[in-house]
Amino acid sequence: MNSYVRLLVRTCVCAVVFLSATVSFGADRKQVQAKVLDHADLLCDNCFFGPSDYFYCFAVDDKILIGYQRTPVLNWRDPSKNYLTKVHSGWTVWMPPGETLPISFDDKYIWVARPGGKTVKLTQTYSKDIFTGDDRCRQAVKAKSH
Repeated sequence: MNSYVRLLVRTCVCAVVFLSATVSFGADRKQVQAKVLDHADLLCDNCFFGPSDYFYCFAVDDKILIGYQRTPVLNWRDPSKNYLTKVHSGWTVWMPPGETLPISFDDKYIWVARPGGKTVKLTQTYSKDIFTGDDRCRQAVKAKSH
C-alpha cells in the first residue's frame, strides 16, 4: 500500500511539472494578424537531396518579422518540382494565402497555417538581404545585422 501511494505521488508531481513547463514555454508566443510584405527563394536546381530556402517578410504592428523554411529537394530533371513531396507532404513549400493572415511568433520562430489546419514553423533570421519588393524588409535585415 505504501509503495502504491509513493508511485501515485510521483506520477502527480511529474504531471504537474510537465504541465507547468508546457504552459510556461507557450506563454511567450504571441498571436497576431500579419501582412505579408515580400517573399524570396533560394532554390536548389538539379538537386539530389539538397535544400531550398524560402524567405518570408511580415509586418506585425510596428515590427518586421523575417522567417525562412528550409525544404529538402530532389529535382534532378525539373527544377520547378520537388519529388520528395510525394513521400512527405510536410516538405511542401508554404505559400502565403493572401495579403494578411494570422500568425504566432516568439523570439526564434514564426508559425503560419497551411490550408487544412496544419502549421508550418518558420525560423526567424535576419542574416540575408535578399528581398527586392519592400524596403522595410531590407531595413530590418540591416538593422539586426548591426
